[in-house]
Amino acid sequence: MARWEGDAAGRLREAAMELYASRGFEQTTVAEIAARAGVTARTFFRHFADKREVLFAGSETLQETMVSALAGATGGPMDAVGAALDACTPFLGRDHAYSRRRQAVISANAELRERELIKMERLSAALAEGLRQRGVPEPDASLAAQAGIGVFHIAFARWVEAETDTGLAAQMRDAFTRMRALAQP
Repeated sequence: MARWEGDAAGRLREAAMELYASRGFEQTTVAEIAARAGVTARTFFRHFADKREVLFAGSETLQETMVSALAGATGGPMDAVGAALDACTPFLGRDHAYSRRRQAVISANAELRERELIKMERLSAALAEGLRQRGVPEPDASLAAQAGIGVFHIAFARWVEAETDTGLAAQMRDAFTRMRALAQP
């Protein structure tokens, strides 16, 4: 591919997914990803710190989106967490097929599962901090944030496991409603 062609990051992401799915994450090198995308390894490293980050790029944007929505929400702590969950669905729920492939790669590799858990823990900590800034005391802020991440995890898993795109937003709302119902006497 010519150097001037756009969306190198998108091409790298797609090339990585193809290689991870066909050869496995461990067996795929950065050089192979770059070659498939028609760029150099140097270009790869301009976009991603390492081959794992191809799968996790955008985590900061996701966190910023959710924390911003939480900060601007009205209502109590769980309403704010619900607003944060709603805010992430357009970002994460836009490509069901890609998300399914991505999750299959992550599920097949212990190192990637660990990386995903670390990213989820950081997201939980950011939500808890956002709740504390809203005046929610501990341990309530951490409980609400962890509950939200639990909802997020279950809803995302149900969405990617579905053969057809059932809509991440619908899955998120359903899981959130179920969680709130469980808390009722």
